[in-house]
Amino acid sequence: MTRLPPESDPVAILQQLVRIDSVNPDLVPGAAGEAEIAAWCGGWLRQQGFEVTVLEETPGRPSVVGVKRGSGAGRSLMLNAHLDTVGVATYAGDPFSGARRDGRVYGRGAVDTKSGLAAILVAAARASAGELAGDVIVTLVADEEFGSIGTEEVLRTVSADAALVIEPSSLELTTAHRGFAWFELGLAGLAAHGSQPELGVDAIWHAGLALAALDGLRQRLNSEPAHATLGHGAVRVSKIAGGDDAATVAARCVLTLERRMLPGQSPDSIEAELRALFTELAVDEPQFQFTLTRLVARAAFEAEPHWPIVRALTANAERVLGQPAKTRGEPFWTDAGLILEAGIPCVVFGADGEGLHADTEWADAKSVRALADILTGTITEFCGPTAG
Repeated sequence: MTRLPPESDPVAILQQLVRIDSVNPDLVPGAAGEAEIAAWCGGWLRQQGFEVTVLEETPGRPSVVGVKRGSGAGRSLMLNAHLDTVGVATYAGDPFSGARRDGRVYGRGAVDTKSGLAAILVAAARASAGELAGDVIVTLVADEEFGSIGTEEVLRTVSADAALVIEPSSLELTTAHRGFAWFELGLAGLAAHGSQPELGVDAIWHAGLALAALDGLRQRLNSEPAHATLGHGAVRVSKIAGGDDAATVAARCVLTLERRMLPGQSPDSIEAELRALFTELAVDEPQFQFTLTRLVARAAFEAEPHWPIVRALTANAERVLGQPAKTRGEPFWTDAGLILEAGIPCVVFGADGEGLHADTEWADAKSVRALADILTGTITEFCGPTAG
């Protein structure tokens, strides 16, 4: 195994983690996946005295759970970050260099979110070096960038009193993000010769009716009161396919729909909304025949300011940064949605940097060290030192 960097320096650990290829194979067929980086992180945690379990229901897609037991008299805290990255096909230069220049660490995953992995490792080790009252639970998961199979697998066997989900946030508290649902809308028509379209039912024409109805829904969403940090919900068509040839009335057309949801909206309510929209179309146009299939759905996330984990993180961020931390909402989804759905209060927080999923990615080294310090204080405060 590669020689482990010093425990005290999260930036050195970040550089080492960036040098490990962990591109998600569900995004890039044949990619390396999480096996090597999971082994590295698991070995590091064992050296720090953590009980380490590797979960791997899907072969080749491991997630690491490291636990440092407290005395049993305090609250347990889960720290969650993902091991996988997006692809590197268009990356400018060496995506696995881990080079450090001008206070930045470069490479794929540097900020999203190997900065978070490094900070978690250091903070968990520092905070638990002296015995805590509550358990520290480190969960380093596979597949966040695609299907979140890692966090789903972890949550089947692991729980905690609260969680910190580490994603890039420029050292601001992400207290809300939108959910999403993907649907397939199938439109059934009737083929006929193009010279006699009246003998057929044009599924592509019906797709135009569906697009108009969805535009009406978009306008209604934009007219509703906006969420304080997330704005409005959204609906769009991401894919469309139909027809066989230029001379034939299309017998089928398929649209893939994306609906972005706000807190308080469930995947079931969103599906019902869409189904009602297309059912109303079918009343006005009797030949409009549709099927609506839910592909993937993830609920939105919103933290409550009174939660103890939010208060602890807020206080420690202000202590380290010297000023109150800002709060923000994100339009994209994170595994915090799954963790909250499992009944675990959580908040999202992470380092500063740029280039998420882009051709050049970097993390700000100073922010990585600040993140480790903030997490160390938050763990200690939330789990509680053992009474002397």
